[in-house]
Amino acid sequence: MSPQHFRHEVADVVKKTRDFLEAQRQLGLDFLPGGPEMPEPEKPRSERELLLSGTLTLQATRQVLGECTRCKLHPHRTQIVFGVGNPQADLVFVGEAPGADEDAQGEPFVGRAGQLLTRMIEAIGLRREEVYICNVLKCRPPNNRTPESDEIASCEPFLIAQLKAIKPKLICALGGIAVSALLKAKTPLSKLRGKFHDYYGIPLLVTYHPAYLLRNPNEKKTAWQDLQLLQRDYTRLTGRPLR
Repeated sequence: MSPQHFRHEVADVVKKTRDFLEAQRQLGLDFLPGGPEMPEPEKPRSERELLLSGTLTLQATRQVLGECTRCKLHPHRTQIVFGVGNPQADLVFVGEAPGADEDAQGEPFVGRAGQLLTRMIEAIGLRREEVYICNVLKCRPPNNRTPESDEIASCEPFLIAQLKAIKPKLICALGGIAVSALLKAKTPLSKLRGKFHDYYGIPLLVTYHPAYLLRNPNEKKTAWQDLQLLQRDYTRLTGRPLR
């Protein structure tokens, strides 16, 4: 076939195709039937989206945290203090940040405040290993200073991921920093304690941090009132009586 004849053949096919499509358009069809559309590939999720998705286990959350350098605290720490306890706990205690003993041992609430927290847990009829204990921050602030807003913002997705992985029936926020991070409340702790608040469907009780109670032993009676509320609702929600 000569090149000229080939061009005529192609032009004829193009014309017939165009005429066919025009006829289909006039019949009300804007496109020709085709095979199934290919699904668009999923966009990779950001780290924050992954942490907030509720799909990570505690172990996977710890792996994402890695040897964290996301905020300015990392050069000062000895080690990350992630959390400890029962990964299926019905009750989670959330504190502020690791102290010197916690930074040295890699476990939250192991110093004097931690010993008091252990006694508080035992006072409502539970053992430390039955609950889960963590902090808002996973690294110790220098000289145990108050955590700063950017540090809390860096760590908050990991705290949320921990709570979503555990799915507790109750949360106890220990101290103002934990209350602020979880409830986004600027109300003084003294006005928030003594009752339950809602944290995405989970009852959350506010009480004083054990370190505060060590400095202000006269408030231990007040904290015990909070713990009795915690004990009552633990029994109600789990069906497990506590002594």
